[in-house]
Amino acid sequence: MGLLEEIKCKAAVRKKTIVLCEGEDKRVIEAAAKITAEGIAKIVLIGNAEECKKVAPHVNLEGVTLIDPLTSEKTAVYANILYEARKAKGMTEEQAKEQAKDRTMFGALMLKAGDVDGYVSGACHSTANTLRPGLQVVKTAPGIKTVSSCFLMIAPEGENKYNPDGVAVFADCAINIEPDAQQLADIAVSSAKTAKAIAGIEPKVAMLSFSTKGSGNDDKFFKSVPKVQEAVALAKEMAPELALDGEFQFDAAVAPEVGQLKAPGSKVAGHANVFVFPNINAGNIGYKIAQRFGGYMAIGPVCQGFARPLNDLSRGCSVEDIVATVAVTALQAE
Repeated sequence: MGLLEEIKCKAAVRKKTIVLCEGEDKRVIEAAAKITAEGIAKIVLIGNAEECKKVAPHVNLEGVTLIDPLTSEKTAVYANILYEARKAKGMTEEQAKEQAKDRTMFGALMLKAGDVDGYVSGACHSTANTLRPGLQVVKTAPGIKTVSSCFLMIAPEGENKYNPDGVAVFADCAINIEPDAQQLADIAVSSAKTAKAIAGIEPKVAMLSFSTKGSGNDDKFFKSVPKVQEAVALAKEMAPELALDGEFQFDAAVAPEVGQLKAPGSKVAGHANVFVFPNINAGNIGYKIAQRFGGYMAIGPVCQGFARPLNDLSRGCSVEDIVATVAVTALQAE
């Protein structure tokens, strides 16, 4: 059984309730029906029956809970939650009542209220429109100030001596463009949690650089090496129990013979399975190289760092992509 099927099976056992915010999208409606039929999660679909029937007339939504913010009795309750969360930023009660009718905001408020276990949107909304409600009302997890993303990188069939688990985690490849040291530390701690909860691996986190343990230095111009070194120290303070080390070049992180040579005594060097890139340039390029040259399958981006699970879809997503994202979200839920 592949990792994706394992994720779906684990999700089915947990029986979490996930809200899909875009009942106006045919793919989302089809995914809601498929997830429900396969028992992967319980689905709340934000939309209305007439709209769904018009967009996807042949889809059976039996077992899917359909909620329309324009008619729901909960909209007033959620509007009050939104007002309390945003009044310090100048939001009025009237503005809260109006914004609570927005489907992505309504979904985030359901999550904040604890009426669902996770939130998935983005099939027909931008990443900003999808994540903004989460940042405004769900907010970040205790001790974490940074929302970030990671990709689950699934190895092609066949043994790989540098990736015996068959899966790795790459972060952050999609959200934070030039993270500072504290943000990198947050990304590292969040990625380790994702690796354990979703990929089912014991995380060994490598903070990546073009330098290994001070072998390179760019203090005069960019200070990227000191930034990663500071991030290592901060992450170790945040999660002292975590197997985490750096700064490492990629080969020192994954190849035992190189790790032993360049970082003797490190418990992570040569054995890493979670990789934190110094910025989005490196991360995005790195995961795409692994995809195209290495034949890895990339699942994600998986959002992390929110107080409760909230994930963004690509606007080019397929029904299967939505199903996979819901399964991942279910595993992120407490």
